[in-house]
This record gives sequence, structure tokens and C-alpha cells, in this order.
Amino acid sequence: MNDLGEKIKQVFGSVAVYKDPKNYEAFNGYNLPSFIKDYIVSKHIAPDGTLRGDAMLQFLGEHIPQETNSVKSRLMRGEVMTLLTRFIVSTNLHSNRVQFSIPDMGINYGETEIPHHLIVQYPNDLIDGERWGIMKLVYIPPSDGNSGHVEMIDFRPFRPIENMDLDYYRQCRRQFSLDEWIDVLISAMEYNPKAFASKTQKLEFLTRLLPFIEPRLNMVEFAHMGTGKSYVFGQLSKYVWLVSGGKVSRAKLIYDKAKQVPGIMRYYDLVGFDELQSITFSDPAEIQAFLKNFLEYGKATVDNYEFMSQCGLILLGNIDLDGENNPLDENYFKKMPDIFHEAATLDRFHGMIEGWRLPRIDSSMVLKGWTLNAEFFSETLHRMRTESVYVDVVNQLVDMPKKIDERHKKAVVRMATAYYKLLFPHLVDIKLVNVEDFDTYCLQPAIRRRDIIRQQCDINDTGSTYLKPIPTIKIKSI
Repeated sequence: MNDLGEKIKQVFGSVAVYKDPKNYEAFNGYNLPSFIKDYIVSKHIAPDGTLRGDAMLQFLGEHIPQETNSVKSRLMRGEVMTLLTRFIVSTNLHSNRVQFSIPDMGINYGETEIPHHLIVQYPNDLIDGERWGIMKLVYIPPSDGNSGHVEMIDFRPFRPIENMDLDYYRQCRRQFSLDEWIDVLISAMEYNPKAFASKTQKLEFLTRLLPFIEPRLNMVEFAHMGTGKSYVFGQLSKYVWLVSGGKVSRAKLIYDKAKQVPGIMRYYDLVGFDELQSITFSDPAEIQAFLKNFLEYGKATVDNYEFMSQCGLILLGNIDLDGENNPLDENYFKKMPDIFHEAATLDRFHGMIEGWRLPRIDSSMVLKGWTLNAEFFSETLHRMRTESVYVDVVNQLVDMPKKIDERHKKAVVRMATAYYKLLFPHLVDIKLVNVEDFDTYCLQPAIRRRDIIRQQCDINDTGSTYLKPIPTIKIKSI
């Protein structure tokens, strides 16, 4: 990893970061995602990778206090506090106020307010939904019959990468071979590429990034415990929301009728259902009806409200394996919530990640060396979602049978496009494409993953049309 790490540092320059587990020990006790940790470390690290530990601890103490319950008391005593924090904005139409909550610090909507001038100054950042930002807070005592409240008097959105240049990213990619680039991506996910047993295993691991980089890509992963599912989908990007077990309601996920505000799927690139086997739905029939429409069209109606989003959905579940690490039961969804037993719902998911092929995470898999800053990497994946040039190339390359099922066609094109963006972002012209590489690393994996979904649909709907194999999809003669 040392040689590759040095090359990453040389090629990517200021957006590279040195990952040493010892540098991150100061975050023990903090519930912070990787993109926040990288931001803080990058502010306090010398060019040779040496951490200015005392300065970082001081920063944490001032702006992310570990005794989070003390924040309200300190504000009430008159302190003006500047926090780097996750917060949730909510517009209260009844009181004509925009409020916020900071769940990690015990600050609730009813005791806060965002002044109008900040709303005007940051119209795209202080809108309803979860955000990360640097805010200055002060407590306003009760007066003239008004209750006391915490007021946001200054704000800066968390955007360390202000000017994302995808051409720069593409130029950097050109300086790596495909095998090197696969390892760059693995390291950007904070894992040691050398700890993987094979290239096949690495590519399976990278498949987790497909719904990060392609809009409305809906996937399923089943794996044994300890393979890093929760970490990848919960820590790498601020554009991903992970629901971990428990009860899921229509109000939280889709639309809150009482508050008249959209749910989390409106504001994120990807929503994951982690520990799927332990999730329950407050109204399963309503959720299932919504998912059928949304997964198909990207929109659905709740009462008179039309919900629209480019959000993808990924289902993450644990699965029982035999002694050779293969699923014990051919029906992978057998122990999952009932709404995912119907083939008509499953068919709307595009592909399956075979997580049972991945190793359990151990200390040898933790990265130590230079890699891409997590914020830069996640922002790149986010921006790549809307780059239409890649699907144009894929459509020019792939020869679809005339009578292919439309869902098979959409699924294969979307996954092949996502692979192409991930592995070959620098090839924006079809004349530059190595057709053999495209077939091997993009098209064939997309077909195989779609076919697993088809087989699961057939198992859950025996005797159906899902029994028919996917017609032959091939590369056009160019």
C-alpha cells in the first residue's frame, strides 16, 4: 500500500489524507462519520502526516463537546457556542418560524429558532431536512411573554470541498491502471486493499458504491455479520441515510401528513434499511404500495401530495451461511419483512450484492496510509450521479434484445452505467472505451446481479414469468 499511497498523495495533492488509526483514537466516544473525522484531521495534520494532537483535542473540546448534555446548560449561563454538528431543520407554518434540532446534544425543535436573515443568506442549506454545519448559538432569555429559546446567530454550511472539479478527478484517474484504481477506491472506503483475498472480492466490495454514484439505483445486499455493511453505508457520505432496525413509518420515510413535510427519502441520494430482518413497518400495506410506485417511477402520491425524488434504496440483511459461506436457504428473503416476499415488489430492485463472498473485517483490513479525503470522495460520487455522458456511452455500447423485459433492461443499464462511472470515469468518449474491459467489469456483473433478483422473484412466485432467463445482452459491433 505504501507505493500506491505515495502515488495517491502525489496525484491528488490537497484532497489526499493520511489515514493512521492512531490519529483517529481521539475520536473514541464521539459519534462522528468519516467525512467529519477526515475534515478535522486534515485541519491538524502536517505535510509529513504528523498529527498536531493537542490542537485537534482543543478543537474537539470547543466545537464538538463530548459532554453533549452540558451544551444547553452552558448556553443558558450566557456562553456563545460555535458547534460543528449534525442538525435537522423544520419549518413551522403555524408559528411562521424556522426551527432546528440537534439530537446529539438534546436540543429540540420547540426551543430553537433560525432568524430570517440566515434563511435568506443560505436558502439552499437551511431548508427542511438533516444537515451538517458550523453554527454559532446563543440563548435568548424569556421576555414580553415569549419563551426563552436557543437562536442560531451565525452559520456556515459544512462544505470543505467548495469547488468540485470533476475534470480534475478524471485527469487523476488517467494516471492509474485499472488494478491500481480498484485499490484507490478500496482505500477511499478506508480499507486496506492488500487484505482482500482476490480481485473478485475487491470488486464485490466496490459494488456497494454503485447506488452512491447512480440515481434511483435500488439494490439488496445479504451478508454475514461483520463485513462492514453498516460502516460503508452509514459513515462515508452525508448524502446517505441509514435506518438501523426498529419501526419505520410513512411519516419518517415518505411524508408527514400532520407536519406537511417530506420524509427522509426526499433529501438523500440513498436510504438504507440496515438489519432488514429486524425492521417493522407501522403500516406495511401503505409502505409497500408506495414502494411499488416510487421504485418504478421515482414518484408516488400520498393523499394529495406528489412525492418525487432521485433517492435510491438499499436493503441490508444478515443471512445464514453454510460451511462454505454460501446461503443456507435458496430463498434469501425468507426471514425478511413480509412486504419483500412479493415478487412484484422484489422485481423493482435492480440487483443483488453477494455480501456472503466478502470477508469479515479484522485489524488487517484497517487502512494505514495516504488515500482520498472522505468528503472529497463522497462529494465526487454525489456529483457523478447527474453526469449523463456515461449512460449515453453505455447505450451506444450495449445491444439489447428487442423483446427484453423493460425492468431487466433498465436494471442492467443502470448498474452497467454505475460501474462505468466508478471504474472508468475518465472515458467520456466511446472512442476511448476498451470494449473488452467494459464487458468484463461493467456489463457482465450488471447482468449477473439482475439475474439473482430474477431468480429470487421466481422463488417467491413459483410458476411465474420470472422463470424465463434474461435474454442475451451483448456488446454492439462498433
